[in-house]
Amino acid sequence: MSGGNNRNNTIVRNNITSYEKCVEFTHNLWWSWHPEIKYIFQSISPERFRQLNYNPIALLREYTPDEFEVRVKELALKASIDVAYRRYKKYAFERTDWARKNAGVLGSRPVAYFSLEFGLHESLPIYSGGLGVLAGDHVKSASGLGVPLVAVGLFYQTGYFKQEINAEGAQTEIYQKTDLANLPYEDCLDKDGNLLIVSVQTATETIYAKVGLVRVGRVNLYLLNTDLEQNSEEDRALTDRLYGGDNRKRIRQELVCGVGGLRALHALGIRPGVFHLNEGHNSFVTLEAIREEMEYTGVSFGTAAQNVAQKTVFTTHTPVEAGHDYFSRELVEQHVKPLYEALGMTLDQFMEYGRNPSFASDKFCMTVLGLKLSRYANGVSALHGVVSRRMWKPLWPNKTEEETPIGHITNGVHIPTWMAWEMKVLFERSLPDWKEESIDPSIWGEVYDLDSGELWETHAELKMHLVDFARKRLVSRLQRLNGSPEAIEHAKHVLDPNALTIGFARRFATYKRACLVVEDEERFDEIVNNPERPVQFIFAGKAHPKDEPGKEFIKRITALQKDPRFANRVVFLEDYDMNVARHLVQGVDVWLNNPQRPLEASGTSGQKAVLNGALNFSVLDGWWSEAYDGSNGFAISEGVSHISPAIANERDNESLLNVLENVIVPMFYERNEDGLPARWIEYMKNSFATNAWRFSAHRMVADYVKHTYLPAAIGVTAKLP
Repeated sequence: MSGGNNRNNTIVRNNITSYEKCVEFTHNLWWSWHPEIKYIFQSISPERFRQLNYNPIALLREYTPDEFEVRVKELALKASIDVAYRRYKKYAFERTDWARKNAGVLGSRPVAYFSLEFGLHESLPIYSGGLGVLAGDHVKSASGLGVPLVAVGLFYQTGYFKQEINAEGAQTEIYQKTDLANLPYEDCLDKDGNLLIVSVQTATETIYAKVGLVRVGRVNLYLLNTDLEQNSEEDRALTDRLYGGDNRKRIRQELVCGVGGLRALHALGIRPGVFHLNEGHNSFVTLEAIREEMEYTGVSFGTAAQNVAQKTVFTTHTPVEAGHDYFSRELVEQHVKPLYEALGMTLDQFMEYGRNPSFASDKFCMTVLGLKLSRYANGVSALHGVVSRRMWKPLWPNKTEEETPIGHITNGVHIPTWMAWEMKVLFERSLPDWKEESIDPSIWGEVYDLDSGELWETHAELKMHLVDFARKRLVSRLQRLNGSPEAIEHAKHVLDPNALTIGFARRFATYKRACLVVEDEERFDEIVNNPERPVQFIFAGKAHPKDEPGKEFIKRITALQKDPRFANRVVFLEDYDMNVARHLVQGVDVWLNNPQRPLEASGTSGQKAVLNGALNFSVLDGWWSEAYDGSNGFAISEGVSHISPAIANERDNESLLNVLENVIVPMFYERNEDGLPARWIEYMKNSFATNAWRFSAHRMVADYVKHTYLPAAIGVTAKLP
């Protein structure tokens, strides 16, 4: 079977042109976490590269090969391209020492990682937020460590929506079809050289999906797409957009990803030894694996289910009930009947595999299915492990809460993707032993040897980049809305690069409480408009298209921009994506996170801020509850929850403003004889030393290998942390 054209020829040919080399290495998303590659294309055409959403393939298509060679010669870029090409070839085909020592048994039977979304780069919009970006970082670090892993998801033709904020502050969702020619995407072919197509049966029809390939370093990501003539109009639209439609569309998407995804792997000759399900959306994988085992080996359902569960890893990401899929009995019968009948089950028997004992309703929960048919289940932080055991204990009525078989592996982020190039250069120049992908705490401990002045200057440079970026985004929005010349001119000068700058960017779900900091507007006014010690806030984030309360939060924040009191102190940047996120986490002084505890399972945006010297200021929830030590950031409240959201909001708002006014602001503006905020810089170094290695995706993937993948592959039961 073929995964597409063989661009990854292991032989480095010296007679190919710079254009051909760029075409080859940009068709692997390896380039996206190498800033020197971005620099090449920025040099070719800075403004156009930005307009094309930093997509090198799209930029290359605007030149003929001859035109490109002329431009390369003019800019003396040939040597840079040659170096990048050789580095790519070496990376793509060199087996890592880490994999040889730690993941050898997975070589013949790789891990199959299933997720409904992947956040890899802003030019490939098949993600909505944290879940997808986490999946993307997981894949990138699996590639970096050399873990034998393939990934499976859906290709959304219009991706997630592009957000526009109108003059009244209301969110508008814009869906734009993605041009496949501008993506590092290849059609997969069958043994006869035809388009590889898999099928999934429902009770009334067959859904067909073609299979595409996106290369992510050493990892292949296979994406299923139902936009085929063989399908009905309804089914062609199954993969049109991410998280659009009703439960009928959702269950069909999940069937295509789970059942169709596993069939695609087998058609490609890939026989996974481990299944990793990133949330309950992918739990149908287990049913298809059980069906195959029963069909090919003749064992009973019970034996096959036990065998599949033994090699299945299930990660749950949220304690928020809306984050778990529930389907009616009717939808299950309409769509899963051929599958459960092949397993020898009636509808009543099958419904038991998805029944949540905590609810009286007769609905099928995908998270319950995933938990029941896996032997390795984990939350995504230590606290979330506790919350998950409490939440799902009813599935194991004969066990205590502590005995409930759900552990935790705390999320991490892919350092090369999220650490600013300027910060990376500083570390490499100043710390001889430092390696950005190291999970050795002693290596990161060398940060204390950094020159404080250089660290602060680097941070100031990144902050200026953010201010410039924010101003351009604000001007662009006003121009689209036909704003007045005065308003546009004001936007060109908004934000003070010397003022304490706080970032808040995430999905605008109500439990994340985007408006908490402004609940007491009078006190907020006093703090941010202190003439001697000003404070400014940059907000960004999308609300789910159906989340009206979340949209109201956006309206409230954007209204502050029009208030004369806050016109220079609060900005909202529309269309939050990975590009906006990079600028924010790399440029702010403080990263604010104030969810309603304990509803933040992990959160990873603050981990990205750590890599760039920003200090976290957060409720003690998710990852921060195990990261905060009193000298590496700041805490809101004392790690307690309250049954009343109103009382929790009041307490947390008071704590937030007290810490901001009495601790953060004075520390930031306190300067020594060299003009440096010495205590602040000490906190920055503490944050690097204690958190950068610990909350990296390399450490996370290494934990998955040790605690789940290897035990699952060799058939032993291991206890998660």
